[in-house]
Amino acid sequence: MKLTLDRQSSTPLVQQVADQLQAWIDHQRLRPGSRLLSIRQLAREQGVSQSCVIEAYDRLVAKGVLEARHGAGFFVAEQRLSEPLRDLPLPDETLSNRWQQFSDNPAELLNLCCGWLPSSWRASEAIAQAVRQVSRGPLEDLLDYCPPLGLARLRSQLHKGLGQIGIQVSPQQILTTQGASHGLDLLVRTLLKPGDKVLVESPGYYNLYNLLRHHQVEMLRMPRTASGPDVEVVETLLKRHRPRCLYINSLYHNPTGSSLTPKVAYRLLELAREHDVQIIEDDIYADFQDGAVTRLATLDAEQRVIYLASFSKTLSSSLRSGYLVAAPALITRLAELKMVSGLGTSRFTEQVVAQMLASGSYRKSVARLRPRLAQHMAKALGQLEASGWQVFTEPYGGMFVWARCPGWDFAALNRQAMACSVLLAPGSAFDPQGAASDWLRINVAYLQDQRAQAFLQRTRRPPSS
Repeated sequence: MKLTLDRQSSTPLVQQVADQLQAWIDHQRLRPGSRLLSIRQLAREQGVSQSCVIEAYDRLVAKGVLEARHGAGFFVAEQRLSEPLRDLPLPDETLSNRWQQFSDNPAELLNLCCGWLPSSWRASEAIAQAVRQVSRGPLEDLLDYCPPLGLARLRSQLHKGLGQIGIQVSPQQILTTQGASHGLDLLVRTLLKPGDKVLVESPGYYNLYNLLRHHQVEMLRMPRTASGPDVEVVETLLKRHRPRCLYINSLYHNPTGSSLTPKVAYRLLELAREHDVQIIEDDIYADFQDGAVTRLATLDAEQRVIYLASFSKTLSSSLRSGYLVAAPALITRLAELKMVSGLGTSRFTEQVVAQMLASGSYRKSVARLRPRLAQHMAKALGQLEASGWQVFTEPYGGMFVWARCPGWDFAALNRQAMACSVLLAPGSAFDPQGAASDWLRINVAYLQDQRAQAFLQRTRRPPSS
């Protein structure tokens, strides 16, 4: 394979590699299923970094030219798309899998950038006990459909929990979902149409960016500060563009770890009222908190805030269970779409979650998680400082730190990380436009691993030229 790369060109090398790979595939008339060169081999032959090849392959996967097969490599797609898709930031699982192509044994790699807790931290015994109890219960809980709004038993427990954190709503305002991503999808399809505008945080949640792009919704970049969105920028965007919605991750923000302050919260609600904007508040990390915090949903007197939460981060990523809270009329519309698109949620899963909430086992499991995360957060902040890293803010909870190592770009850091069998995700994935960034999301639950510690040690010295 011969590619002609111009390192003086204004076209990034990644795009040059992607374009020429596609042209080569078309010229050679490769049959569907044909395997391409490995990442290492192509990088070596073309004199580029492995991360450059990965990004080029990923862009061709997004366009439908290639398909990635876990552990096997990249192949010409069986069925090429008639129209290329836009280049999109990738979800956690894809970010993880694409870096695993480096290793002959992906299980040995440490995913320092992931968005979930270690499996060993999960309440596995409590989950297993709840599954056994539900399995011994009424047969309909194993076989029947779930009601449109969700299982009454679970919604009753959710209603109690919401009241305890100051969100006063009726049970008719609660709709269960298959996790927060499902809730977001229902909201986007119900509230927005192609061409609508939405305020999103930057850095922020890339799966939301993907979803909005898919529905051809225009994103307006709202810079995230240590105290929440930059309200001056928000006000300017509201006046100039009249967006339909504003999306915010208030508590233990992904990826910065920052949390909303009361001053910013009140101003956001004022602006939403003045400009007639609906706020979608993602509180997916709610249960990592124990004590007084600022949530928009607790301050909202006009039902302008749609509240979204999930058990995926604290309980299980595979027991997909979440919920959203909104005005009754909107809940009715969302429930109709939920039934049309998927015939509801899993009755069995909701019984398991409801059982854990009712028995107190869920409360006990998160009570154990909080101090453990707090300890890891404190250690992580100290170790990053000692290694010369800069943090965006010092989170008081959650699992993320947004940090950078002055003098190092992502490519250089990634080489050091891969030498220690550590996976990183580029900061560009957390920007709505994919803009380059030297910031990284670090999950503090994994930083005490010896591979992560070896990586930090390597960053103490200047990057090699």
